Amino acid sequence: MIEVVGHTAVDHICKVSHLPSPNASASVLERKVFFGGGAANIAAGISVLGGEVALISAVGGEFAGSEYDRWMDSLKIDKRFFVIPTANTATAFMFTDPQGAQMTFFEWGASRAFETEQAPKLEFVHMATADPAFNVRVAEKAEFASFDPGQDIHRYTREHLQVILENIDILIANHHEYSGMCKTLGISHEDLIKQVPIAIETRSSEGCQITEQGNTTTIPAVTVPCVDPTGAGDGFRAGFLTAYAEGYDTITSAKIGTITASFVVEHVGCQTALADRARMKDRYTDTFGQLSEPQGPRRS
Repeated sequence: MIEVVGHTAVDHICKVSHLPSPNASASVLERKVFFGGGAANIAAGISVLGGEVALISAVGGEFAGSEYDRWMDSLKIDKRFFVIPTANTATAFMFTDPQGAQMTFFEWGASRAFETEQAPKLEFVHMATADPAFNVRVAEKAEFASFDPGQDIHRYTREHLQVILENIDILIANHHEYSGMCKTLGISHEDLIKQVPIAIETRSSEGCQITEQGNTTTIPAVTVPCVDPTGAGDGFRAGFLTAYAEGYDTITSAKIGTITASFVVEHVGCQTALADRARMKDRYTDTFGQLSEPQGPRRS
């Protein structure tokens, strides 16, 4: 069982003419509403790949019985929710310009429950975007943990990051988030990756870089038509975590993550075109060669 901690959200994804400077405006060319939230995206991706997953999240009073709720039921996600009847389920407003640059505004809504709720003790957990103090408490109790600060990076203090880094096994973040963590901690990129057993840095169209036991490997991105980059990172994490939990080595797991991310960017919406096991294997074979069987479930 993979346990994922963090946001469940409703995504408003907009294509805009450009990203405006302060006190200026831009034209919204297209707007669509999708299922989202970093943790929920990852949980959905794991489930579609055939993994067993629990989602520790928070939702508002309108969520029960909603289309999103029914979608999660269809995926057989184990929903371990904090329900806040008087709040909205978290909502993200994402704006993407023609060059693929993005700007996001996020309403926490029910996710503020993380600030005061008790953190569970978890065996194999991925901490996605959530309240920093809650993730600290999760990390301190977890048997095996990976961490992704995501777009909540600006909420983390130096003390938050120091405690989390001392208690995790895997750090997964994009190049912007690595820069943000280095700035908050006041250390270099090299010093940051030395603090964790496995450091994974995703670099958009440049692929990803994995550092483990002092060895660094770069895996190229899969070349596909990119319709919308939103959710690609969550797709990578879903593929990586599913593979790693099954017993694949770190590099193979990252290759699988690269493959699953490639399906997400081909469509608008973070959960619109998730790869199932068969589609993942076919594209993996075409890109990296035959995929071997895993060694068996990884133990913490």
